[in-house]
Amino acid sequence: MKDIVITEDDFQKFREFFYRKTGINFESSKRYFVDKRLVERMQATRSADFRSYFTMLRFQASGEEVQLLTNLMTVNETYFLREEYQFHCLVNSILPDIVQRKTDRGPIRIWCIPSSSGEEPYSIALHLMERWAGIAKWDVEIISSDIDTGILHKARVGRYSQRSVQHLPIGWLSKYFKRIGDEFQISDDMRQAVEFTRVNLAAPADTRPYRNFDIIFCRNLLIYFDDASRKSAAETFYDALKPGGFICLGHSESMSRISSLYKVRKFPEAIVYQKSLEAR
Repeated sequence: MKDIVITEDDFQKFREFFYRKTGINFESSKRYFVDKRLVERMQATRSADFRSYFTMLRFQASGEEVQLLTNLMTVNETYFLREEYQFHCLVNSILPDIVQRKTDRGPIRIWCIPSSSGEEPYSIALHLMERWAGIAKWDVEIISSDIDTGILHKARVGRYSQRSVQHLPIGWLSKYFKRIGDEFQISDDMRQAVEFTRVNLAAPADTRPYRNFDIIFCRNLLIYFDDASRKSAAETFYDALKPGGFICLGHSESMSRISSLYKVRKFPEAIVYQKSLEAR
């Protein structure tokens, strides 16, 4: 196959298409990253040129190629206990606040998006087991979602490198993981504690079923969105939360700069954002 060239016009067409599909906006500085993955998929599908590949991408009935390309285009850099201060905030401040106001015996519901390869939702589950006494009294549901089907499979398998688990306490590692060669397999109990689902945050049909959550973790995702997509995501999360529910963002993200729907809650461990108790 002759060398494939992605022109500036091609890049702009793809960028607009991908933005409409996912809410992710690729800046021109990401051109090399995008071109490389487009060429990879064009070669895999034996497309003669960008035009034929792009036509297939847009009109393929199954949507399989869009999903495969999305899997390639999304970044999944994470590890256990990343930005751990928020997990301390979860067990020391957020959960006690929720439990104090709770008027039913239903489960406490946590939504983690994006799931990436599972380190974040499993870190939440580990903190609940090891650091929150309330786990003996309350049921907790953890649902973790991602747009990338390949990474969701890795999350469900739950096998991790030494680098991924390096910040875990030795006691947790020996208690909840089994060493397999150079990797660490998380226990079946932990894997069963998290439900993994595919969700495109930019697709209302995907997010509509996600309601009545007490807590949302959405860390280091909105940095890949533009202002319009961030505002839309903030509204989606607002609808997904119960009145009084909390959302945790990444350390470089601020809901106050995105939306006025939430109030700032300054806990000793972290700043988080809360839906009004009076909201419906």
